[in-house]
Amino acid sequence: MYQKDYLLRMIATLMKFLGEVLGLIKKGDLKKASDQLEAGYNIFLREDSSFFRNIPEEKLIQDLLQEHNYTNGHLEILAELFNAEAELDMAKGEKSDSLEFSRKALILFEFVDNEQKTYSAERLDKMEALRNRIEELNFST
Repeated sequence: MYQKDYLLRMIATLMKFLGEVLGLIKKGDLKKASDQLEAGYNIFLREDSSFFRNIPEEKLIQDLLQEHNYTNGHLEILAELFNAEAELDMAKGEKSDSLEFSRKALILFEFVDNEQKTYSAERLDKMEALRNRIEELNFST
């Protein structure tokens, strides 16, 4: 029970953090958004973004669950960070990087959605937005 409460507080903190990062992106302060997002990986997952970026899509779930003992909660946090990273890359005009992070975020969200016993309209909305972004990026590249 305590672990679940901790995870819920962590996700609430993450959402506030990501709101600030997305606000910076909308303002056009991409350097500060990038710096904050990099710090977020360390704060929430104790690794830098390159650690996660270097894991191939097809091994993402397996590596994180089996080799690094991540939980579904960790995967959801990482999905949120990847989604924000994809937004930042879109704002920078880095479409191939945005596509990579969008695909990884979708993989993680879909896995968590299949594993969770609770319905989340917010998660479903994010997955739909990611699918749309991926389709758009695949079409434009």
